[in-house]
This record gives sequence, structure tokens and C-alpha cells, in this order.
Amino acid sequence: MLTLFHHPLYASCRFIRLTFGEYGEEIALIEERPWARRKEFLALNPAGTIPVLLAEGDHAIVGATVIAEYVDETRGALQRQRRLMAEDSMARAEIRRLVDWYLVKMDNEVTKHLVRERALKPLMGGEGGGSPDSTAIRAARANVRQHLKYTNWLAATRDWLAGPRLSYADVAAAGALSVLDYLGEIEWREFEAARDWYSRMKSRPSFRSLINDRVRGLSPASHYADLDF
Repeated sequence: MLTLFHHPLYASCRFIRLTFGEYGEEIALIEERPWARRKEFLALNPAGTIPVLLAEGDHAIVGATVIAEYVDETRGALQRQRRLMAEDSMARAEIRRLVDWYLVKMDNEVTKHLVRERALKPLMGGEGGGSPDSTAIRAARANVRQHLKYTNWLAATRDWLAGPRLSYADVAAAGALSVLDYLGEIEWREFEAARDWYSRMKSRPSFRSLINDRVRGLSPASHYADLDF
């Protein structure tokens, strides 16, 4: 069985978990606190970042998009209509653009700041913890709305976010938005198309393990596990 070093509130890690879930493949999960910089983990990835997939032959594959490409080559290419990457080169480019949007742009502007200030700092202690930075929280919250507006437009104008089929774009967006959903940072009532799309994603079997996620000291929003929210 493959092993994923992850943290439950990292959007990039949720992206990979959903990917394997969509392909119906179970993986072993090891929760990693990258700020702790464990020697054993640094031996796998000297950069100290997650996610890291321990693949066949105990080879470490580092980074969400690198892991996603590996999974597409080793699993996705055999899935036909269930493949999360398109066959057409321009369609692939759009999928990759949106994966970057949610896992890089949105993470830098919103997700990682809310996660760090609201969830991780109390756990980090002398390894970078401390009191939440209210300025960082306000700035991240100010950016949430723009990302939800864009997601709402994509969901309203396409069958799925990148086109006619479920793809890595949907999986990346669901991974990112599910973190904010856990934290109760999204007013779904204002974004009907995005909410309907997210409800479809949330109802998929691949999402079940994410719904069961819990972080010590921080309970999820009351609607987090509700499929009809």
C-alpha cells in the first residue's frame, strides 16, 4: 500500500487524498507536522514540505502536482472516462491552470494564512507558534470572496470547473475549499452555483475520509459533515 505524509488542513494534501479516492485506491496516511522538521521525514524530503508520497519501491515523490502527474501516468491513463486529466493538450492546460489557481494562488492569498493563524499556531509552540496575527486573518478573509466569485462563475458556466468532465481542477478546488469549509470561512448562500458544485463534490465517495477529519483543538464548522448544507 502506498503511504502519504500529509496534514489534514493542507489543501495540497487533501487534493492528493481526493485523487486516490476518485480512483478507488486506498492509501496509508501518516500525519506530518512539517514545522517540526523530523529527521526521518527530512531524509525523505530535505525541503521538509508536504505532501510526500512513498510510492512503489519506497521511492519518495514530493509535491502535490508532481504526485498528481505520477498518479495520472500510473493510474489515470487506464481509467478512460474516469481519468482526471484530459487527453486534449488545451484541455490539459486549462486543468493545470486551475490546479495552480487553487493550490498556489488561493493558498498564498487565503488558505495557508487562515490555517496557520487559526489552526496551526496553537500546535506549533516554540516551532513558530504564538498568538494569531489578526492582520493576516483580515487580509485572507478579504480575499475569500473573490475566489468564491470566480469559482461561482466557473460552476455556473461549465458542467465541471474545467469543462465537461470531472478533472484534477475540481479535485484541487474541492481540496482547497474544504479546508475553508472546515474552518467555517465560507458564506455558501451567496454563491449558489459554487455551493451546488461543492455539494456534488462533497457527496462523492472520495470525500468521505475528508468529512471524518478532525484537528485537535479545533472542531469543524457545524455544517461541515452535512451533505445538504
